[in-house]
Amino acid sequence: MTGFTATAGTAHDKSRHLRSGGCGVARRGYRIAMKPHLIALVLGLPALILTPLPAVAEVRALLIGVGDYLHLDADLQGPPNDVALMAQVLTERGVAASRITALTTAPDHPDLPQGLRRGLPDRAAIMAELDRLTQETVPGDTVLFYFSGHGSQAPDLNGDEGGGADEILLPRDASGWNGAVAMVGNAIVDDELHDWAQGLTGRGVRLIAILDACHSGTGFRAAGGQGVAREIAPDLLGIPDDLPDPPLTRPDPGLTGGGFAFLYSSQPDQRSFEFPLAAGQPWHGAFTLALARALRSLPDASWEQMLTIARQEMRQGSVRQDPDGEGPLLQAAVFGGLADLPQRYPATGAELTVGLLEGLTEGSEVALFETPSGGAPVAHARLAALTARSAQLDPLDAHPLPRGGWVEVTSPAPPPPLRLAPLPEGASPAAQQAIAGALAAGLAVEDAARPDLVPVETGGVLAFALSDGVLDPKGPGSTLRARPRADETLNEATARLLENAAHSLRTRAVLAGMAGRGLGIGGPPLTLEVERRAGKRTGGACRASGPETAHDPARGVADCDELWLTVTNRSGSAQDVTVLYLAQDFTITPIWPVRNLSNRLGLGESARIGLRIEATTPDAAAQEEILVLALPPDARGRRGDLTALATPDRLRDLPRTADCCAPSETLLSAVGVLLDPETGGANRGFALRRPSLTLLSQPVAVLAPSRP
Repeated sequence: MTGFTATAGTAHDKSRHLRSGGCGVARRGYRIAMKPHLIALVLGLPALILTPLPAVAEVRALLIGVGDYLHLDADLQGPPNDVALMAQVLTERGVAASRITALTTAPDHPDLPQGLRRGLPDRAAIMAELDRLTQETVPGDTVLFYFSGHGSQAPDLNGDEGGGADEILLPRDASGWNGAVAMVGNAIVDDELHDWAQGLTGRGVRLIAILDACHSGTGFRAAGGQGVAREIAPDLLGIPDDLPDPPLTRPDPGLTGGGFAFLYSSQPDQRSFEFPLAAGQPWHGAFTLALARALRSLPDASWEQMLTIARQEMRQGSVRQDPDGEGPLLQAAVFGGLADLPQRYPATGAELTVGLLEGLTEGSEVALFETPSGGAPVAHARLAALTARSAQLDPLDAHPLPRGGWVEVTSPAPPPPLRLAPLPEGASPAAQQAIAGALAAGLAVEDAARPDLVPVETGGVLAFALSDGVLDPKGPGSTLRARPRADETLNEATARLLENAAHSLRTRAVLAGMAGRGLGIGGPPLTLEVERRAGKRTGGACRASGPETAHDPARGVADCDELWLTVTNRSGSAQDVTVLYLAQDFTITPIWPVRNLSNRLGLGESARIGLRIEATTPDAAAQEEILVLALPPDARGRRGDLTALATPDRLRDLPRTADCCAPSETLLSAVGVLLDPETGGANRGFALRRPSLTLLSQPVAVLAPSRP
């Protein structure tokens, strides 16, 4: 079946396909590798037996954070905080502080645990620590390499990249291009890291590498955006763009031995950002913060599952940054555990010593207990005045707050309303009126500090950039425009767009917050396979031809292509499955179930679901997403149909029949409370537990059709 058509034109203002702005952008003078590999890898690695570490094995970590650069005008605020946070997380998971080295531009950071080695992140210090790790590790040990700072790319000097570029990390003393040696001064090249890594894995040492940096060539931060991208363009380093390609050499055979996993903060065509936790609060890399929260909340999970949780948290915002990972150890369990971490937070009177860093949110409701586990609540309160490491408790009932106790979140706060940056001065009266009308109607609030969308008037059209404030990052016209339909005014078109944006972002945030907790090593309860059937437009109509073949939609789909999804239940119980399509214009369209058909999959059962892409506007491309949601049946066995989460304009057009397939009250009541804060009071006084929701995400890159 073709139950969905993703249209372009007035309903979808799709962006131009990637032209610049991410890791892995082709630049004149040399070709860029399409993935930000820490080292060169090839397929065909020997099979590994992933067994638990022996009791004598140790975990050692090298944490590098470069915020202040000596020779480059490219300072960052987050890396020193990132290193301190990662050091805390590692010690909480049982890594000895004496086995952690922190090379950071803030070696006296107050949040660094006592007992670890400290130093400045100059090239010489970093290389010396790499050598020390090589000397001190033995087979069975695990080494964690973490870098937070700027990355970039430089011409491939030895031809091992197949005519591409070397990725480089920039330590504190990095400088510009040195023509005498044909290299960026003091940069650390991926070839050097490869040789070091091979020296570890070849001896049976496991390597986990985490990079919160970008290796792209854009290097800009647009006015009006709050996030800062962790990237420096090669031209800003003075790298010539007319260097000849080196002669090709035989590709490196790849790593061998103990195994490895590499976690990257973004995809090759994306940037990596850092943000403040809140206005006036410390900055952190978006990836580091999300990964640290996952490591703190999941006692037993694999690196891949940690990456999944981090990815879902990061997708709550409007900036597109999807972390990536590779390596055989992605399926292995993360070292350490969380046995000593409290499931509840200690409180003294109305004071908490935890806050935004632990993922707590302003307005969340909590219950207070006398013990760290078990027992009945003695009072209820709401979280207020949150900082990075503190919060206040505002009582919700007549029971006084105990002098000392333990706090457990019972009802998370609703996501904030859609936040708009102020319209720039000099905007036309029509644009001012459209924004003023949306604010007056309560569709958004003005927030200059950390907006979700940044309104910009360009070419007489009102556009809405994402929170980084970059206009048309994927090429001319790629930023969403408020284009009135045939029967709309500009005010109405703006209201429609912002209504969809508010609903989409809030729904995405709520689902991401509910999904993925409590994962085990057994893997996700659902699997998703995608096939593509190529299509072609003939006489104004789409016609598909040929067989379906396995395909990754993130690599591109074209006008009239059919996508066929096979969703299989791998869990130990029945699952009710809903499929939604999240378009670039913020519309959420229900794909499955349709016409009230059963969406319940028993153990081992599969559903085959089809949709067709229609993108007819020339030069219009988009980065979109398929969401697969699943939850077990409720206590009364009714099917959970979550198509009600579609955006208002799509939902109004969706035919439904009463009482055929009632949505899960457990999930939709929680979602309803979070999406509509006015109803939140109904849940006061009891614990609203997060439902057992599974969320799978499949990116879709809609390619721009050519002009006729």
